[in-house]
Amino acid sequence: MASTNSNDESVPDVPLAFVSNSYLVELTEGIRARPIPWEGYQRAELITVDELDLLKRIDNQSREQLRSVMQQDAEKYAELYTSLLEKLKRADTVQYILIMTNDMLSDDEKRVSYFHKLSSKSLDLPYNPFLKTLAIDDEFIQLSSAKILTILICSAPGPLPFDATEFIRWISSKLKNNNHNICDLTVQILESILKVPSCRLQFWEAPHGVDTLVNFLKVKNPTLQMQYQIIFCFWLLTFERDIAVEFNRKYDLIPTLINIAKSANKEKIIRIIIMTFRNLVEKAPEANLPAMLVAKLLNFCENLSVRKWSDSEIVEDIEFLKAQLQENFHSLTTFDEYASEIRSGMLQWSPPHESEQFWKQNVTKLNDKNHELLNTSNDNVVLGVAAHDLGQYVKYYPDGKKCEIGAKQRVMELMTHEDPEVRYNALIAVQKYMSHVW
Repeated sequence: MASTNSNDESVPDVPLAFVSNSYLVELTEGIRARPIPWEGYQRAELITVDELDLLKRIDNQSREQLRSVMQQDAEKYAELYTSLLEKLKRADTVQYILIMTNDMLSDDEKRVSYFHKLSSKSLDLPYNPFLKTLAIDDEFIQLSSAKILTILICSAPGPLPFDATEFIRWISSKLKNNNHNICDLTVQILESILKVPSCRLQFWEAPHGVDTLVNFLKVKNPTLQMQYQIIFCFWLLTFERDIAVEFNRKYDLIPTLINIAKSANKEKIIRIIIMTFRNLVEKAPEANLPAMLVAKLLNFCENLSVRKWSDSEIVEDIEFLKAQLQENFHSLTTFDEYASEIRSGMLQWSPPHESEQFWKQNVTKLNDKNHELLNTSNDNVVLGVAAHDLGQYVKYYPDGKKCEIGAKQRVMELMTHEDPEVRYNALIAVQKYMSHVW
């Protein structure tokens, strides 16, 4: 086993990159069977005599024979493979070189150090040859290049010496692929590189990357294994405070994860969700504890705490969450409860909404919070409550009708909503607004 260059003690010690499935194995074996005209390349002076001799030593050899060769000359082969990728352009040849590179690393991941040593000869090494092949329009070449880049990134002896933006963009684009096997491999790649702290913010800020993961979880009904892997990615992302601050605010994932945990039969899914929640509380409590309380995470943790678990760490994490949530629950005022709903986007018919006393006492505080009264959710309950609150705001705030809160047009649109409760509350809100105009 080998660790990554992660600075997070909680990230488990794992193989550098487990990137494989039956789809990639079948592609590999089909390509491996094809002969490559190395002698022809040498006659055309595209490779040297020494390079040809090295290739002949490993061509059509058993695993044991290859291991013996690598024990003697692994450094030479790391240099050979990167050199050949720079010189040879035919797709079938590039495919074969990538297979040889993967074979070398898969048999013993410690050999990756020989690739990193190449940086002393050129600043472009060892990453650039594989970044170039990643751009070739060939599915197998891209997947194999990505797997090797993942191993290199996860084993980097220090800060990454290159900008990983293009690789992360490639990952983001492949997450949208209609081929489930490619999505599976891409999520495996992402799981691996997110163990490297510098990759986390880059992925978080990449166009469509996190959006696609969230869509997978909320809309596409992934397999249990894919569900686990996606949440594992979220857990790794939340080690970064900047991400933990925006995690729920941007994607409303806390209630989604709670619902997944409630219906999960596998302990590992509940465990990774609880670990994610712990990260969110430790890194950004102000941003996440209110949303957790509104989503009734405290009740769920109390239920979890009486269950039997095979992993003692999950017990510790549940108790930690319970303690944090209980401490904050007792300090919540009625307004805090209301504000928590607003921040979380999970409006519901809780007591503050229907209390005239609440609105009289707190309406000016709502103005201080930029009138966050109308949520853009498509949930009928949320829309109904938001429309009701807008009416209350207009009624009780001294100049509510003139205050630009970006909601008047929206609430008028809701008067024709398909749900009768939403229509009713929108109508009442508009009536209150009109009655205060005169």
